[in-house]
Amino acid sequence: MERMPSALPDGEPVPDDGALPAHALAGAADRPLGFYLHVPYCATRCGYCDFNTYTATELRGTGGVLASRENYAETLIDEIRLARKVLGDDPRPVRTVFVGGGTPTLLAAGDLVRMLGAIRDEFGLADGAEVTTEANPESVDPAYLETLRAGGFNRISFGMQSARRHVLRVLDRTHTPGRPEACVAEARAAGFEHVNLDLIYGTPGESDDDWRASLDAAIGAGPDHVSAYALIVEEGTQLARRIRRGEVPMTDDDVHADRYLIAESVLSAAGFDWYEVSNWATSAAGRCLHNELYWRGADWWGAGPGAHSHV
Repeated sequence: MERMPSALPDGEPVPDDGALPAHALAGAADRPLGFYLHVPYCATRCGYCDFNTYTATELRGTGGVLASRENYAETLIDEIRLARKVLGDDPRPVRTVFVGGGTPTLLAAGDLVRMLGAIRDEFGLADGAEVTTEANPESVDPAYLETLRAGGFNRISFGMQSARRHVLRVLDRTHTPGRPEACVAEARAAGFEHVNLDLIYGTPGESDDDWRASLDAAIGAGPDHVSAYALIVEEGTQLARRIRRGEVPMTDDDVHADRYLIAESVLSAAGFDWYEVSNWATSAAGRCLHNELYWRGADWWGAGPGAHSHV
């Protein structure tokens, strides 16, 4: 095994307790601190996805279950406590928390609340902290959303992707058209101030009219934020294999560009302002502060198998 260096590149000794060296936190008081918590579980694997995610089948080896959703929250809480040790006396409360996946809402709502509670206990939350979780439409119900809201979550992002059934089928999405819109209403009823819908454009077989229908459905649901991402066909995914076999066509870059312009036109006309590459919000308050934290080079701690940190 390669030995870890006993000194940093500038000659400063590596702290024995694993804490960051003093210079790493220089100027930290002027930068917001966020947390990203990665939950890698999915009910099924979408054909376009190459993220660090796992279904129940993939987590079962010859000796039994390799990792369990039932004890995952405790693992994340241990990582949060480790972050407190590594960051030492850093006095900053956490400004944003984003729980991403996978599908975080495959965990019990109480587990997500306990993970947030660990951040609150170890670091404290800034006044007005933004606390977001991603969710699939089929993985939540009104009671689940009420538990999240009562536990401190104030923003939620639903994976809608498309309003067209045939497009969802190509993407291997399991929810039915109309369910994401219902989720927005349920989240509002639970008291969520900010709700996002994620859309994907450029799916093989999607037309301009399909894309406009998806945008209209998303807008009509009443979120204050919409994210629209171009489909990227990643090597090693089921979708890439289907395209290679000629089962579905590859969408070209010009189509992606046209769909992006359609999104900007339709969303702007509906009162959404573009503020960051693939994101539109109805107000400054509706913007995703956690995303902006990334773009502005702030500090964040990542916990979970697909997360990384930046200080």
